[in-house]
Amino acid sequence: MAGETITLYEAIGGDATIRALVKRFYHLMDTLPEAARCRAIHPASLEGSEAKLYDYLTGYLGGPPVYVEKYGHPRLRSRHFGAGIGPLERDEWILCFRRAMEETIENPKLREIIWPPIERLAFHMQNKE
Repeated sequence: MAGETITLYEAIGGDATIRALVKRFYHLMDTLPEAARCRAIHPASLEGSEAKLYDYLTGYLGGPPVYVEKYGHPRLRSRHFGAGIGPLERDEWILCFRRAMEETIENPKLREIIWPPIERLAFHMQNKE
């Protein structure tokens, strides 16, 4: 139908793309030497982190609100206070997310729409100098 609005979630390919993005993001964090500080503030197993980021991004990008249904309001900053996130950890997270997004979301215009709020979120999560 002409003029029909779709969500970013639908536009990027829905569940399959979110799963690929999150899987690639954590693979990069787990393997890139330049992401070692960011990796170090995560649990030994990234399984739980991967599941939560998948849930969060699904709802954040306009899909089903699975994170909120499971855990309530995201309160991301307060949920991450136990992890020391300084400029280096933040920048390593940004590196991994940007690369994963470039590798899994084909449309550059959609990446341009998604990136600024993701980058702002990364800066918001920083909790130490």
